[in-house]
Amino acid sequence: MPKPLGIPFVVKDSALIQLATGIRAQNVRELRDRIMVVPAACIDYHFWSGPLRPEFTDPEYGNDFASWAHHGLHDDKLAEQLACIDPAHSDDIEALRHELLDVLERRIDEGEYLTWAKPDQQFHFLSPQLVVFDTGKRIESPGDLAAAIGAMSTGSIYFHFVQARRRPPRCVDDFRAWLEPLGPEYEAVSRALANVDPFFTTLAGLRDELKHRLADHLPVAA
Repeated sequence: MPKPLGIPFVVKDSALIQLATGIRAQNVRELRDRIMVVPAACIDYHFWSGPLRPEFTDPEYGNDFASWAHHGLHDDKLAEQLACIDPAHSDDIEALRHELLDVLERRIDEGEYLTWAKPDQQFHFLSPQLVVFDTGKRIESPGDLAAAIGAMSTGSIYFHFVQARRRPPRCVDDFRAWLEPLGPEYEAVSRALANVDPFFTTLAGLRDELKHRLADHLPVAA
């Protein structure tokens, strides 16, 4: 029998509000200079919030900086370099900021002609405000988790798996945080979840991967 819990998993949902900062850039040098001083929340937003926005459909350029280099500057070399940055491998936002600056500095140092974006295609730095609310849904047993994840909204997946990994002090997704105290029989599924990279995919794709990994490791509730 699947192990029941005294404390159920509380399913929450989330929505993103975009806040304008008034900070913008029109070329690579300006982008570098702005990235040096913008709040950490801006860096976080432009790397992580794309999948939660309605217009995000293609993770090829998984962060806004790479997408702008392609669409605004038409600098595909820079776009590819920026797209290779995986924020999941950075310890914190400041480490991610430095990695981003290194890529921009190398591109500038190459000395090639660097293009300017048209005035209506400038890069606008935005800051996020995440609105979180209780869906009223509860998961009582680990055996119910795979099916429950399959029915979750993308906002729930973002909050419980993507945003939770950047939420101090533990920086662990909510599913692992719920399963780990239950005992060593859940160590394998915790490792499976820890190995999922949430960045180079859509939230719908991430939801499917989580569902399948959990189904492979957890007994189904009777």
